[in-house]
Amino acid sequence: MNEVLQIERRDGVAWLTLNRPERLNALDPALVDALRDYFEGLNARSPERVVVLQGAGRAFCAGLDLKEQAAGEDPGVADMLEQQKGIRDIMLAMRRCPQPIVCVVQGAASGGGFALALASDVRLLTPDARMNAAFIRIGLSACDVGVSYFLPRMVGSSVAAEYMLTGRFMDAQRAYALGLASRVGPLAELQAEAQALADDMLHASPVALRLSKEALGLAVDAASMEAVIAMEDRNQVLCTQTRDFREGMTAFLEKRAPRYTGR
Repeated sequence: MNEVLQIERRDGVAWLTLNRPERLNALDPALVDALRDYFEGLNARSPERVVVLQGAGRAFCAGLDLKEQAAGEDPGVADMLEQQKGIRDIMLAMRRCPQPIVCVVQGAASGGGFALALASDVRLLTPDARMNAAFIRIGLSACDVGVSYFLPRMVGSSVAAEYMLTGRFMDAQRAYALGLASRVGPLAELQAEAQALADDMLHASPVALRLSKEALGLAVDAASMEAVIAMEDRNQVLCTQTRDFREGMTAFLEKRAPRYTGR
């Protein structure tokens, strides 16, 4: 895993670095397996409470490694379906894991790279970042590995259609204007901001942070406002039953940092 996906854990934060810079971090089978295994392995008891996802070199991720794909034998339908599921399961695991994911995007985020960025909770972009649904430019549907789910919900149906039906690149400033990115800036500043965001997230209790990510994800598809508020009510009551809630209240009144135990 360390060859294609570097993992560094720092005080509750895991920094994941896609590490195929010579191929613009394109997704080959080893990197696909490493990402899927990592995100599927996360749970409430994992040492990391926040994940920062980034790419080594001058690009975040150029999507599927087409040169490696072209060099292999043509798979049949059954094998191709398994390969497809293997990639899309990364995005599902990213949304299902309890840890918030901050994504730092520099250079290209195409195809599967675009999907990785969209499946994250927060996106930070360098000025040269360019994202697109590259699938449609190579004879495939633009609706792939979660992109057609995430993008319309984030930017609206018209803008999503503009980019998905054409395969055009969305630059950093447009992404920021659309609310798809939280910040645009130099890479070093974004990495510092990613750490600052993670630090702020760690001020929440472990249960509250997990329930907040879960509720945000479910609220997007909730049947009604009443359903969302019922979920919020349930989550708040659950939080009040933890020792960490009492610690958070005490720390606030005593004007000190809380010391959470996850209980």
